[in-house]
Amino acid sequence: MEEKKKILLLCGGKFAFKAIQLLAVEKYLFGIGIGEGSEIIVDALERECENNDIPFQSFSNRKSISEMRTWINSIQPDYIFSISFPFLIPDDVLAYGAEKFINFHPGPLPQYRGVMPIFEVLKNQEKETAICAHFMNSKFDEGNIIFNDPISIDKDETYGKLAVKLSSRVAQVALNVANMLQFASKIPSSIQDETESYYYEKPQLSDTYINWKKMEASEIIALINACNPWNTGADASFLGEQIKIISASLIHEGHNNAMPGTILQLAEDNTINVACSDNQQIAIEIMSTDEGIMTAKQIMANRNLTGNIFN
Repeated sequence: MEEKKKILLLCGGKFAFKAIQLLAVEKYLFGIGIGEGSEIIVDALERECENNDIPFQSFSNRKSISEMRTWINSIQPDYIFSISFPFLIPDDVLAYGAEKFINFHPGPLPQYRGVMPIFEVLKNQEKETAICAHFMNSKFDEGNIIFNDPISIDKDETYGKLAVKLSSRVAQVALNVANMLQFASKIPSSIQDETESYYYEKPQLSDTYINWKKMEASEIIALINACNPWNTGADASFLGEQIKIISASLIHEGHNNAMPGTILQLAEDNTINVACSDNQQIAIEIMSTDEGIMTAKQIMANRNLTGNIFN
């Protein structure tokens, strides 16, 4: 039986854990490096590696990347896979071998380059995303594409739900690529089309803040879902307080052109109905306030907020 290719996996945390498990079961995994993970995740992964005699290395900051080439040389892997590794791999490390480094990006390339494509595809109301397998170069997400593996986005999918779905899919995609490499010395790839490329920076407050005057109801719902749970919801302000809307749904009902952001009523289903700029309404179910995470009914209890406006 032909000896399995030795794969070293660079990761950024639990998003890669299903891939780690699958590659280990299939006897491809010969080393794990983690970058900038939480202490709990790093410690757990290190213990698991020790128990299974798998080389492990933590790269806690960009400076520590200088140690990566020596570590790779000590393991001598056939290929290095990357799943959500947070740091750019420098040229001296990439020089270990041409087309030896393969990244698995949780979004279609070249349209969704950047650190959080899951947020961006949801915010932009895409119907489909992808896991993109591509060779790595000295720039983020710009190496030649091996393939984009498409994944449908369900209606009202949140960031958390889509991340879990993509974590399972990236495991299978990584295994598929490992199997391809096992039986082929070279994998076809194509240069990215720069006319279709866009790089999204890490979201800032301006990206997660609801603009009631400009955003339509469907855009607001998409933003709320894209912010749940990583940002604890979409940002807004109400009566001078910064709040986050965690869960809401679209109501296909007009409101006689009330000012966008106006609370219309506490509905019978215990949601707060709010007017939007396109003469539609959203029904807020859960919010995070200074008092804690609360349902709409809890927020409206003992106070009449109807007619007040979100900013």
